[in-house]
Amino acid sequence: MEPAKRVNEIQEYYFSRKLKEVAKLNAEGKDIISLAIGSPDMPPSDQTVNKLCEVAHQAGAHGYQPTGGLPELRRAMAGFYKRTYGVDVDWETELQPIIGSKEGIMYVTLAFCNPGDEVLIPDPGYPTYTAVNKIFGTKIRYYDLRADNGWQPDFDSLEKMDLSRVKVMWANYPNMPTGGDARMETFERLVDFAKRHDIVVVNDNPYSLILNEHPKSIMQVPGAKEHCIEFNSMSKSHNMPGWRVAMMISNPTYISWMFKVQSNIENGMFRGIQLAAAEAYNTNTPEWHRKNNIENYRSRRVVAEDIMKALGCTYDPKQVGMFLWGRIPDKYSDVEELTERVLHEARVFITPGFIFGNNGRRYIRISLCAKDEKIKEALHRIKTVFK
Repeated sequence: MEPAKRVNEIQEYYFSRKLKEVAKLNAEGKDIISLAIGSPDMPPSDQTVNKLCEVAHQAGAHGYQPTGGLPELRRAMAGFYKRTYGVDVDWETELQPIIGSKEGIMYVTLAFCNPGDEVLIPDPGYPTYTAVNKIFGTKIRYYDLRADNGWQPDFDSLEKMDLSRVKVMWANYPNMPTGGDARMETFERLVDFAKRHDIVVVNDNPYSLILNEHPKSIMQVPGAKEHCIEFNSMSKSHNMPGWRVAMMISNPTYISWMFKVQSNIENGMFRGIQLAAAEAYNTNTPEWHRKNNIENYRSRRVVAEDIMKALGCTYDPKQVGMFLWGRIPDKYSDVEELTERVLHEARVFITPGFIFGNNGRRYIRISLCAKDEKIKEALHRIKTVFK
């Protein structure tokens, strides 16, 4: 027996592989500090956890739930968009709860692309955009993001491409891994690009509240719903990565196509998770968000910048989000020469930028998702090794 061809088209996810190595090092007593993964280390709000426990104790709460999501959650998601971005979303027809952006990438690809159709993927970009499209047999066309352009799309280069077979364009602002901020000009040009070329533009938007005083959404652009889809997630902004709660926003037709796919793949989320998520959307205060999404990461960001300096890396101080992206010194032949030394000598795990694409090969990414004392200890270890 041989595996399906698609299995040979992809590799095990980098962090899945590397965390096994880190676990082995920890088992040997190495005490590795991880500054690699964007998994918030803080808990959700108290009322969110209390609501989960309350519902979990209800005898009738444990059955299958509707794939479309409970009305309470759908209304809460629409309310979040109105309060956060000033965008009106019809909770019945213009949004769909999903269990995460990875799943959303799959639903979009299955709903809009046939094998052999083309998709535009940013380089650097989230590796799952590439992996899912390899699995489903679409042809990938990469478009460059560059530091000298603020990691925004180069629309002049995009317009020169043969776009006749392109069905979907993936975008991600605020950007991961680069920290390039969302710009209304970029969103406006993306909507115009989608409309003129009959391409579905998907903006993956989980970072808009992190170290960002002015959160933005592509849906703030008039006409965006007609041509675009936006993902949003509770993982980063509500400290709920393990809960797997996210949403897709678009026009009723696109939502119905994606829901048709989704309904054949998954059932609805646990009732307690849905109602607790609604509680978080409805009751987390501006003060809670400021403390958790801005003040907390701001103090850690200062230490992360010191780590970059200790490693001789350069970075853009204007970047946003829960990572710090920096360019490595020219003396290193490749990024892993640096990251492997950091791992094995300083006992700190940071992410090499090559996993995000060719344009990340001279970069590293530091996560801010570590307790203050841990990230300070990481700085101390690195300074000791890189004197």
